[in-house]
Amino acid sequence: MSKQAATTAISAREAEVLALVGDHRSNAEIAAQLVISVRTVETHVSSLLRKLGAPDRRALAALAAEAAHAERTSQALAGLPAPLNPFIGRDEERRELRAAVGAHRQVSAVGPGGVGKTRLALAVAAGLAADFADGVWFVDLVPVTDPAMVGSAVAAALGVGEQQGRGIDDSVTAALADRRALLVLDNCEHLPGGVAPFVERLLARCPSVHVLTTSRARLSVPFERVYSVPPLSLDGDSDAVALFADRAAAVGWTVEAADLDQVADVCRKLDGVALAIELAAARLPALGFDGLAAGLSDHLRLLVGGYRADDRHRSVRAVLDWSQALLAEPDLALLRRVSVFVAPFTAAAAETVAGFAPLEAGEVVDGLARLADQHLLSVTASAGATRYRTAETIRQYGAERLAASGDEDATRTRQLRWCLAVAGELAADPAPLTGDWRARFDAVADDLRATLGWAARDAGPRAGAHPLALLLARLAFTRNLLGESQLRYEQAAALADDPAALRSAASVAACRALGDDTYRLWQAAGDAALAAGDSAAAARDLATAATTSYRKAATFARRPARDEPAALLVRARELAGDDPAALAAVALAECDALGYAFFAERDRPAPSAAELTALAERAVELARRLGDPLAESAALQALTAAQRRAGDTVAAAATADRRVARLDAVPVTPAATDELIDALQIATATSIGVGDLPAARRQGRQLRDLPPLAETGHVATSRLIMADALAGHGTDVIAAAGRFLDGWTRAGRPPGRGFGPVAAGVAMIHGLRGDAAARAEWLAVLDQLGVTAEDRAGYSPVFDAIVLLHDGRAGAAFDLLDPGDGEPGPWRTGILLHWHAALAAEAAVLAGRADAAGRLAAARPVVDGNPVAGALLDRAAALVDDDPERLLATAAAFEAAGCPYQQARTLLLAGAAPAGDAVLAELGLA
Repeated sequence: MSKQAATTAISAREAEVLALVGDHRSNAEIAAQLVISVRTVETHVSSLLRKLGAPDRRALAALAAEAAHAERTSQALAGLPAPLNPFIGRDEERRELRAAVGAHRQVSAVGPGGVGKTRLALAVAAGLAADFADGVWFVDLVPVTDPAMVGSAVAAALGVGEQQGRGIDDSVTAALADRRALLVLDNCEHLPGGVAPFVERLLARCPSVHVLTTSRARLSVPFERVYSVPPLSLDGDSDAVALFADRAAAVGWTVEAADLDQVADVCRKLDGVALAIELAAARLPALGFDGLAAGLSDHLRLLVGGYRADDRHRSVRAVLDWSQALLAEPDLALLRRVSVFVAPFTAAAAETVAGFAPLEAGEVVDGLARLADQHLLSVTASAGATRYRTAETIRQYGAERLAASGDEDATRTRQLRWCLAVAGELAADPAPLTGDWRARFDAVADDLRATLGWAARDAGPRAGAHPLALLLARLAFTRNLLGESQLRYEQAAALADDPAALRSAASVAACRALGDDTYRLWQAAGDAALAAGDSAAAARDLATAATTSYRKAATFARRPARDEPAALLVRARELAGDDPAALAAVALAECDALGYAFFAERDRPAPSAAELTALAERAVELARRLGDPLAESAALQALTAAQRRAGDTVAAAATADRRVARLDAVPVTPAATDELIDALQIATATSIGVGDLPAARRQGRQLRDLPPLAETGHVATSRLIMADALAGHGTDVIAAAGRFLDGWTRAGRPPGRGFGPVAAGVAMIHGLRGDAAARAEWLAVLDQLGVTAEDRAGYSPVFDAIVLLHDGRAGAAFDLLDPGDGEPGPWRTGILLHWHAALAAEAAVLAGRADAAGRLAAARPVVDGNPVAGALLDRAAALVDDDPERLLATAAAFEAAGCPYQQARTLLLAGAAPAGDAVLAELGLA
């Protein structure tokens, strides 16, 4: 954009017009899109031509395209770290690597440590930013020590969280499935078993994603294109000399023309390795060229004595050996010991881990300062504390020296104790996820993981590994890293044959909507409890596994065989004895087995509603005696289901509310969170059923805001959309519908028959707005969700009838609500029973049916206790009696019930069109 454009203020509306001019839209098209007049568009275009100094509309379009390109490039670059110093030279390498990345979907930039792979990759990625509309992203794999956590590191860089029902790797691929992006995976050499399969899955599922990896060795996979990063050029006016001169200037030393030969000699001795050159340049003020050349020469000869078989490490090792030869023994010991930290660390952490003989008290802090002065540590100041970081090459070198020194066991054991203390403090925080808790966890998480990996591998410190695994599992759950939480709980169980850890893992899997894992882990917990001699606990676990198969059937990728849960329940009965908790768990499983038609005795007649209710009430009573709110909550769910099957919607809603209230004061744990998710989903549905729309919206918002559902917009917003749709909050529904669609798309658009009411509700709102095209799109989503005609029969007639009544087609609405075939409709046991009955009666009145009065009378006892359905009948009765005063009174009743759409409709029916239209406009339904 021109200099004048850069300095001239453009209004927000002018910016919109400019963007559309850049898309070569006509004034009429712009006016239609922005809902303004053509004359107004012409005024804005004239103003833009004047402000931007453009001679004509074609030049204005070119300026808009230029601005859009700059904006796309700026957004794409947001995923890369900002360089702290200039990138020197390597023009040819940049051209070659850029061409390789453009032509191939996965390129590995390989070369020795310190050769400059990372900086070259960053420079190339920045140059390609405009080619990748959805961004270029940098992922530092240095802190990652577990191959299974590669996907988590990529997710953290992208800002992608784990989606319910998917692991973190699948969440990443779902997020990138339709994106054009470039991922730079840096320092892959220590994770070949994690990077290669992750990249293969990513490329297979994300056709427009390219990956650039840096590593000391290639990934050795068929789809890989290898680019060998050479050392810096050493001939003539070389890149190596330019780099040395730049870094020397950074520490206050100006390289004069007379010094260039000496600089070239140093660079040749360092084989053109970028890291070695930078370290050498940093030492120039202290040693001068003579001392630098002599020191490098001596140490190269001392260490290598010629070329080594592994020539890749020769120069970097020489520089590091030389750098450490300048240190006193306490500083050498300190550098070795702090190499156990894989992430930036504080001075206090270093004192705890490294502060033992030969280091004296107080020497650690001074030693860190000396190491930082000598560029062996980098220093990062933050709001919390100053942190130190070792470059990866130096850290690995220090780790080798630590192993050779005999201090490794003592150092790592102290680090294990430090990790336990830090993790314990985080776990004890009474208000996690507030203040700086997340930052404190993130700062130590990689060290907790790395230390756990070491402790779990070694037979000696296993006693420390188990509690650390439990703490990390708990912290990961709090941090909403549910996949890692489950992994760590399972790891803890394996370290100590711990059935309690398996139960927690099962609950985390349930929060993730992974039915197969939940079922497997409850069985594993039962087996572990039985092996430990605790038959009662085994009975509880096996009964819970059976309950999972019934209650969470929709979350299974592969359902267990029909006989399998029944066999678990039989075994649980045998093991329960007279243990109250075991008997309560078995009673609950028996109730669910009957309710979900998976009981072992398949020839047994279907239970009556009264039988189901009696069984559920017994389960609730047994659980209540335990004083365990989670057990009681689970039993209340069974009672809610039984009451719904009996058609007692009001009782079901009361029980569902009681269940949510029982969980109010329960501490946040995986098991409690699983219960709360389920409780809120059911409570929102039953509140809708009885017309308590304010409660349904409140519960829906609470469900939406639960951390485990943060990344699954389609799950988190589903109940709230349904409540808002029936209330008539059109603007809110459309906004939430976008989040639903985004979340469902990120999850891979899986079949989800349970989300049918959401799509039907959104379609209804578009119908009330008169947007037939958008309504048709959302009705198509019903098909994409795998919703059957039988499924829809329970709720679609209500949503569709509301649109028909809105359009004045009462006869069609009545035919839809009462097809007259004599068959019992699925809606009779659904949550919309009251709505269906009331709307059918109203449609009969508005259609002028002779039996309308009888239908009104018959609907009264059905909808008793439902304020919205009751007001619908009152409105219909007022219309029959032609009583304007009573009719208007129902408008106030709808307003009090939190149903503003029906309030507006009443005003329209009463002839108060201006007032009714105003309410509709406020709702976004005009």
